[in-house]
Amino acid sequence: MHATTHSALAVNTKDESFFKELGARIAHGRKERNITQVQLSTTLDIAQQTLAHYEGGRLRLPVSLLPTLAQELQVPVETLLGQPSTAKTAAKRGPAPRLQQHLERISALPKPRQRAVLDVIEAMLAQQGR
Repeated sequence: MHATTHSALAVNTKDESFFKELGARIAHGRKERNITQVQLSTTLDIAQQTLAHYEGGRLRLPVSLLPTLAQELQVPVETLLGQPSTAKTAAKRGPAPRLQQHLERISALPKPRQRAVLDVIEAMLAQQGR
């Protein structure tokens, strides 16, 4: 498991509603597929309690988990993020959007490299919010 403390992943007030909604979408998708928290947490290589915290919006979900989560729940990443998936976008052929390509490349990295990339992204986003 990752050595990051829960305080580093704790949800701040500004992001609270986003992560609660994301957690609700994850829980809904998991239940629709009849997948238990234990089964999904095993697939994601995280503790069941950590998944429960993600679903409850009490912890920030690492971006590196999004591609695997979307695949397991059989939904587009955009759906997990609360963005409408239009039929036009779904029917479009050609390369995936750049962000999706980057997410897929990040998810293919070893876990320590994923965490390093995530740390950089989170630091940049934190600076942006100032």
